[in-house]
Amino acid sequence: MPEKHMDKTILVIGTYDTKDDELNFLADAIRGQGGKVLTMDVSVLGDPANPTDYSKHDVAAEGGSSIQAAIDSGDENHAMQIMAHGAALLTARLYSEGRFDGMIVLGGTMGTDLALDVCAALPLGVPKYIVSTVSFSPLIPSDRLAPDVQMILWAGGLYGLNSVCKASLSQAAGAVLGAARAVQMPDRSKPLIGMTSLGKSALKYMVALKPALEERGYEVAVFHATGMGGRAFESLAAQGAFACVFDFCTQELGNHIHGSNISAGPDRLTNAGLKGIPQLVSPGCYDLVDIVGWQPVPEKWAAHPQHAHNRLLTSIVLDHDERKQVARAHCEQLSKAKGPTALLLPKGGCGEWDRPGADLHDRAGLEIFLQEITANCPPNAELVEIDAHINDAAFAEKALEIFDRWRAEGIVPG
Repeated sequence: MPEKHMDKTILVIGTYDTKDDELNFLADAIRGQGGKVLTMDVSVLGDPANPTDYSKHDVAAEGGSSIQAAIDSGDENHAMQIMAHGAALLTARLYSEGRFDGMIVLGGTMGTDLALDVCAALPLGVPKYIVSTVSFSPLIPSDRLAPDVQMILWAGGLYGLNSVCKASLSQAAGAVLGAARAVQMPDRSKPLIGMTSLGKSALKYMVALKPALEERGYEVAVFHATGMGGRAFESLAAQGAFACVFDFCTQELGNHIHGSNISAGPDRLTNAGLKGIPQLVSPGCYDLVDIVGWQPVPEKWAAHPQHAHNRLLTSIVLDHDERKQVARAHCEQLSKAKGPTALLLPKGGCGEWDRPGADLHDRAGLEIFLQEITANCPPNAELVEIDAHINDAAFAEKALEIFDRWRAEGIVPG
């Protein structure tokens, strides 16, 4: 085994009282490939056959509690939340101390519930794997998924080792160790710009903005605003990862308030502002709500025009009253901002499909939306009206003009 591969350590987490054989198999598979292992026990009632590097008592104490308190609660859900809290804190501390390079958690529903908290406690780029009997299940809410978490279905692993579950466990061991060896952690030497968008068929401003911002010395990360992309964007904004954001596709906010499953959560369009990060915002594709394309169209949308983007995604075109709701939601979210905020309103339209002559063109609907935004724009936001379409060069130029002014004023770090 090459020497450079010998220094990667994987933290293996699970309930060692009930999954001792499976967890040891996983650890042995990692060691067999030249990796090192740290073990953490998150069980409550029983004990492992052999001591782990971090005991269940260490885990509970890290969260300010104890195993006895978990037992005395008399409730398995409450007890496991005690362990989840402690495991998340302990894992985050161990990583900050450089104790491990990647992490893997094994479990059923209980272990998966805990695993989601542990993964969320680690920074983007740290390999984080969950081997679960409920991987990819609708039991797992998307708002609890860390931006870069990986999941592997623990097939045939409910009770005891067998050749079926060994196939899953051995793959998981190779995956987490391989990721720890291969990962290139985010480069913090350049300030990072967070940008939201959709594919170039709908929104095109990133084509001009990305190279222009890179020429100014910034790194640009563009997030696909289809639910999970927005969650990743908001998660990083909450961590203070961005020097500035160009949040020009806010369709996920409309998705959320109109009940779509393709949601980035109730905190969409808030975390950059709450963190004081300078934000340029524009309501790209505000007029659409995305729904899951392979499911039946909900009755509330049956009479609305629809655009089938592909077999996964269908877009519903909002009526005028629904657009007003989206406008007010933008203003409400932006009113929470503690940092510089510019709200850019392209008066020529907010998506390629709403240009004059295009299938979704609705000039009256656009005017109603813009009027509602103007009437409700919070005083902490600078309202910037642009006589152009969001995909026109003039829009990108105005955004850069504001950005350059903020740089000159020291609002955006250089």
